[in-house]
Amino acid sequence: MSYKPGRSMFSKKSLLCYLFLHVIFCHSQTYKNLDSLLIEYNKRPIDTIKVNLADEILQNLTYTDPERAYKFGHNMVNMSKKLNYKSGIARGLNQISSYFFNRDELDSAYYYTKATLDMVTQIQNIGGILTANTRFANLYERQNDFDLAKQYLNKNIEIYVNKDTMAGAREIDFKFIGSTYYTLSEINIKQGRYKLALKNGLQALKEYRERAKNPLFIADAHTLLGEVEMKLENYLNSIDHFEKAYPVYEEFEDLLWQSEVFRLIAESLIHLNKNEEAIGYLQKSIRISNENNFQLKEASAYNLVGEANINLKNYPEALNNLEKSLKVFSKMDNSTEINQTYISLGKLYNETEKVELALPYLQRAIAISDSLESLPRLSEALFTRSSSYRKTGNYEGALNDFMDYHRIMDTIFNDKKSQQIEEMRALFDMETKEQQIVLQNQEIALLREKKRNDLLLKIILTIGILLSLLAYYAIRQKLKRNELAKQKLDADLAFKRKELTTHALHLAKKNELLESLKQKAKTLKEKEPTKSGYQQLIHTINFDLQDDNNWENFSRYFQEVHKDFNQNVKLRYPQITSNELRLLALLKMNLSSKEIANILNISQEGIKKARYRLRKKLDITSEESLQDLVLSL
Repeated sequence: MSYKPGRSMFSKKSLLCYLFLHVIFCHSQTYKNLDSLLIEYNKRPIDTIKVNLADEILQNLTYTDPERAYKFGHNMVNMSKKLNYKSGIARGLNQISSYFFNRDELDSAYYYTKATLDMVTQIQNIGGILTANTRFANLYERQNDFDLAKQYLNKNIEIYVNKDTMAGAREIDFKFIGSTYYTLSEINIKQGRYKLALKNGLQALKEYRERAKNPLFIADAHTLLGEVEMKLENYLNSIDHFEKAYPVYEEFEDLLWQSEVFRLIAESLIHLNKNEEAIGYLQKSIRISNENNFQLKEASAYNLVGEANINLKNYPEALNNLEKSLKVFSKMDNSTEINQTYISLGKLYNETEKVELALPYLQRAIAISDSLESLPRLSEALFTRSSSYRKTGNYEGALNDFMDYHRIMDTIFNDKKSQQIEEMRALFDMETKEQQIVLQNQEIALLREKKRNDLLLKIILTIGILLSLLAYYAIRQKLKRNELAKQKLDADLAFKRKELTTHALHLAKKNELLESLKQKAKTLKEKEPTKSGYQQLIHTINFDLQDDNNWENFSRYFQEVHKDFNQNVKLRYPQITSNELRLLALLKMNLSSKEIANILNISQEGIKKARYRLRKKLDITSEESLQDLVLSL
């Protein structure tokens, strides 16, 4: 979505404005007086006024009646060609591109977007070039080609930064520059860079409020910020943003984004375990999407209905909706999201003990996710298939899938760590670029002032102003660097704490599952005549359970967060053994007895005995708390 798929970047202009200016991409959706516009349109001969009337009518119909809007787009192009009215041709082509983009027919959308860009480049209309570049970014974003999408967006930012030095550039051309930041935010969401996404989204909202002053675009920014909050797991905040956007879409009869907001609210509600309420919103989203052939949104909504019904254990209804999701996906040119529905079907059939039906869907999900290099979906599919294999007694397959899941989760974990560092660097670079833009704008303002005043007086004033600015800027930069350094340290510590907890819980979960598999293998070993295969499996599991590398990795993360803990314990209690130091470290993290038992590979009863022995060694009375003592170290 840059300026939202299909959202036209136009400001409200009268027909008189068209007669004198013929400005391309400079009027917005009026969404009013459609009947009056149609009457006037039908009475006029073919001229530029009739073309612009068609454009105004088309703005009313883009989301309320897409098929009719498509016909008006072609009428605009045909009339403009007869008149050699290149501005009208470009606007008509752009609207046809919007129609195909909203229907997820990406090849046709690409064709008409290229035709639009060729035309606006020919007539050197900067606003039109920005629009076409953003649409290309939308197309490549939809296909997960984020690098190419960013190339088009960076072209727009370069134009925007240098607008004061560009011949023929007007403020009206940059009215919807917020759409560039909007699309950058969307890409950062997909890449997991949520802080950058939030920064770009807030910049888009600021630009829309100050430049576009259009309620629809402001609503779009709220929708985007709601998605970011949802990714940050702030579900109540996300719903608040969506609810700010929806009344605007309803007022302007924006059907595409009414459908999208219903779906997004439902997704947040599912995360809050409000599944029945979510289904109500999803049914509204499906109805609108189906009536207007918004295929991707319809398929995604059906999948979410299936997920909600799985949570409610309403399995027949879940299956019905997941099959509908597959049916809609099968009609699309680009169905990269279909693997999520395959995973949902795998979960459903596992829940209903129909594992033989789950496995084919999970095989497909794994193949698609692997080809797309979608590690989160791939790990989810492998974990679900591991459960399927375990239910069928294929413990070797279950173990292999779980090991692959574990390996991918480690990769994701490390990628996220690297991504966090890269995100901090990108934020710093963005701050630096913004400061450069501010300075550049100040310099341009001073040059303009110089032309309006006496040369000698201007020189004196400029020197004084520059000295003041430099002094102020130096102080401000020092304060900002100190604040950024503090924020980075705080962010690093918070990230390491989360990293440590995630690793500990992941280790506990892994050991719990391995112990379960080992016990099952032992049981089967006693029943089966051939025992060598099970004994080999038990040896493999024991090796992993006793692998010191697992504890070494955990210990390394622990010491990064609690740097002096081990040293303090050894100084105060030199008699503490290495195993007791392990127990103290896990108590320091405030883990439950069950989680500690899984990590140390001993029983919960063993943990109780270990805690008792530790209390005696530390000379703690029955009235004193072992946990409080550990937390104070």
